[in-house]
Amino acid sequence: MFFLTPGLDLKLFLLVNQQWRNALFDLIMPVLSSMTMLFVCLGLAMIFAAYRFGRRQIILFLILFMAMGIANSATDVVKGEVGRVRPLNAVAGTFHQAHGHWDQRPQDFEQTKERGTSYPSAHAANTMCLAVLICLLWPALGKWPLLLPLLVGYSRLYVGKHYPTDVLAGWLLGLAVAMTVWLVWRYGLRRYSSRF
Repeated sequence: MFFLTPGLDLKLFLLVNQQWRNALFDLIMPVLSSMTMLFVCLGLAMIFAAYRFGRRQIILFLILFMAMGIANSATDVVKGEVGRVRPLNAVAGTFHQAHGHWDQRPQDFEQTKERGTSYPSAHAANTMCLAVLICLLWPALGKWPLLLPLLVGYSRLYVGKHYPTDVLAGWLLGLAVAMTVWLVWRYGLRRYSSRF
């Protein structure tokens, strides 16, 4: 499937990636884009929650991990069908990280790849799925977890990996997976967790 980049999509990407840059964001955004860091934080949170509130918390965290796996697999399916090339491989002047340091595509850069894995953003899907389920499973936390997919989505533009529509599609996919998993949990599986 051929994917044309809408003009507004490209303009927003260029604003975030090439114009709204600063030294602080150069440090923070790669960390926000790190799934390794996210899973380390989730693992530590699971250990703390199980210690503080009981073993049932492990089940809730397993639901989070399972749902994120579903969201990630769903994005892989769509990526394979769409084949949109990432902006760092398509747009001249794009800032991106290479081997731990920032680099920039030259102004005469030309796209050579015909297919890529830009649409939708798996990071956006995974973090939206995670944030929505956290809000539903631990309502006392309020809506604060929803900041995570917003920050991660912005970081994906900043590091040159995605266009805004990639992120938006990832958010919508993650939301759909989260709501489906929540409904299955609430109306089908929750009663079995009381035995744990």
